[in-house]
Amino acid sequence: MAERTLEEWAAAFRAGDRRALARALTWAEAGDGRAQRLLALVGGGGRRAHAVGVTGSPGVGKSSLVDRLAVALRRRGRTVGVVAVDPSSPFSGGAILGDRVRMAEAALDSGVFVRSLATRGRMGGLSAATGDAIRLMDAFGKDAVVVETVGAGQAEVDVMGLVDSVVVVLAPGLGDDVQAIKAGILEIADVLVVNKADRPGADLAVRELRQMLLLGGGRPEEADAGRVPGWEVPVLRTSATTGEGVEELADALDRHRQALAASGAGAARRLRAAEGALADALARTAVAEVRRAAPTMWEEAVRRLADGEASPAAAAHELWAAARGARSGGRAWTSP
Repeated sequence: MAERTLEEWAAAFRAGDRRALARALTWAEAGDGRAQRLLALVGGGGRRAHAVGVTGSPGVGKSSLVDRLAVALRRRGRTVGVVAVDPSSPFSGGAILGDRVRMAEAALDSGVFVRSLATRGRMGGLSAATGDAIRLMDAFGKDAVVVETVGAGQAEVDVMGLVDSVVVVLAPGLGDDVQAIKAGILEIADVLVVNKADRPGADLAVRELRQMLLLGGGRPEEADAGRVPGWEVPVLRTSATTGEGVEELADALDRHRQALAASGAGAARRLRAAEGALADALARTAVAEVRRAAPTMWEEAVRRLADGEASPAAAAHELWAAARGARSGGRAWTSP
């Protein structure tokens, strides 16, 4: 069978063909420009879906909780996209995709689309394709898109720049309260969840978190772009094993989405997300253009850096000047 044209893939995408969504996500993860062109064809502009980020340290049960949350959202009549980010091998770039294995219940529902992405060396708990994956699932018509970060712990704050609502998951007995204070991960939470609430120490963890919030520990100024004025971060108990507290989590997310819309903070968050997406795309475009315009200089700069003969900043300035020189010589810049 002949490969479909991009226009045919776009038509299938608009018709709700899950294979078209899968293909577009594959393009996005590979950095293939067809993902962006398909978005343009299907009208993937402003976000309509409620994007929810779920982050926290390894072992707190994020994947199982996301599975339960997706099922709860489906009971409310919503279609759901799940983006599960897995750590990848530093050698092959592949990933085990273990998060998807723990989402067995939601994955069986035709109204839920689960996609695993490998980090491929990116820090911050996300994949470089996460933003594109959210936009594609939104354009596909998903009412909610849940992003599960990789589980790297203290550094996982990048998700705040991509989603509308951030759920920070902790668990009793893992020292997560101390980690939250040290890392500042508490600052990005719109909803705090103590999962595995059937374990000893859950009540203590909830009390400590609530006390920290009362004292203002780790909470940014409300003037911070995207913070809902007056929003009191709820601290919830859940058990992904039994389903305890999952409906309350869905309720809290609904309230936060409504508060975002009513206060205008949602628009501020999306502006921040758009700025971050533009900066990322510009950085990728600039690197690709520099490598095309001055490939020999690129290789020489890498060697000099490896040998300690130059600083990254100095090498970058030289390469940028070379690329600009190539452009002024009549060579047009092109997007990758």
